[in-house]
Amino acid sequence: MINFGITPSKQKELEDRFVKLNIKESDIVEKFIHSSGNGGQNVNKVSTCVYLKYLPLSIEIKCQKARTQLLNRYYARKMLAEEVENRVLGEKSKKQKEIEKIRRQKRKRSKRAKEKMLEQKKMNSEKKENRKKVVIE
Repeated sequence: MINFGITPSKQKELEDRFVKLNIKESDIVEKFIHSSGNGGQNVNKVSTCVYLKYLPLSIEIKCQKARTQLLNRYYARKMLAEEVENRVLGEKSKKQKEIEKIRRQKRKRSKRAKEKMLEQKKMNSEKKENRKKVVIE
């Protein structure tokens, strides 16, 4: 794999992810295009935006996160790995698990759950009430 000028641990992590998901560099078509937006003269002169197309699943990724082409190549591959993981693993992927967790947190509590919570609060308040010092006059 290409050296993206990042820490060796990040490089290794990306390589391991590609191996786990069975993504080969030969299956990726990579193009460089002009970015738009912030970055000033560098963005206008240099093709820093990276376009990847993963042929087996026909996934297209376009990345212009960083000002440098090398970093954008790394980020694009990282995004590609996430997208392949989402398609291949479906509900088991990290992103899907996070979405489900947030959905469960926002879900309205059932009547029984509310009653249990209120009972527990009442018991705790009684315990605290019993811990108070008794003042004898």
